[in-house]
Amino acid sequence: MNGIMGFLFVLSGIFVLLIVAGIFWAIKSGQFDDMEGPAERILMDEDDPRLPGRKPETGADGYPKSGK
Repeated sequence: MNGIMGFLFVLSGIFVLLIVAGIFWAIKSGQFDDMEGPAERILMDEDDPRLPGRKPETGADGYPKSGK
């Protein structure tokens, strides 16, 4: 029984080290830099002309098209 417990302690220690290494790797690679950007980006309309870099589509007369 002692051999099995020792094996399980070693195995759990290896898993803890892998988890800690994974967390440090994620922090170092920038996984947690922007936590709010993707959550807010999904709410934005991609065709909204008020977004930076977006221009409203214009018709042949030069006036913006109404989306309706």
